[in-house]
Amino acid sequence: MSVPAVIPYKPRNPKTRLSCVLELEEREKFAANMLCDVVVAASDAGCEPFILSTEPFSFDGIRVVEDPRGLNESLNDLLAATPGPLLVIMADVPLASPDAIRRLLESRADVAIVPGRGGGTNALYLASANRFRVSYYGTSFQKHRQYAEEKGLTVEVVDSFLIHTDIDEKEDLVELLIHGTGMSSRYLRELGFVLSVEKGRVGVERKRD
Repeated sequence: MSVPAVIPYKPRNPKTRLSCVLELEEREKFAANMLCDVVVAASDAGCEPFILSTEPFSFDGIRVVEDPRGLNESLNDLLAATPGPLLVIMADVPLASPDAIRRLLESRADVAIVPGRGGGTNALYLASANRFRVSYYGTSFQKHRQYAEEKGLTVEVVDSFLIHTDIDEKEDLVELLIHGTGMSSRYLRELGFVLSVEKGRVGVERKRD
């Protein structure tokens, strides 16, 4: 039986911290491409992905649940109605691979977590979703681990560079250009983004025709 995988997604005006290098329409297309990469990885890992969208949205062959409320409210209602296993994975981790996701699904813990940078949570595998509640924003990794421990749930922190790497800032594009092989990295290259080296540090620049 495949594990359902929910991918929260914001179609309108996403990734505002990339406004310094991408126009609004480009950011929306880039976010959609990252979502596609995550959907493919989850599907290839044996999951049944579906999208939790803040706005009306369609995705060929994938179920979309629309909920305009905040991330925590919409996810916690979903968790409460899901007695079995559930994967929660963010839409901005385009380097996620099927093998990396399978490592989560193979955890024997009640809760398996891949932390994001800066204290966030990029993926959660819940053996029994209705026993857990999420609290995103801020130091959500610490909050999620503490909640699990308070409820007597076992926790495994899964070390995964590919899922740990979320794309929020211009500097994050470096990792995507180096390691990415999916739609989002191809889209960046189509827009003219290339790696650059200044004073020994790797960055990105955009070459326009």
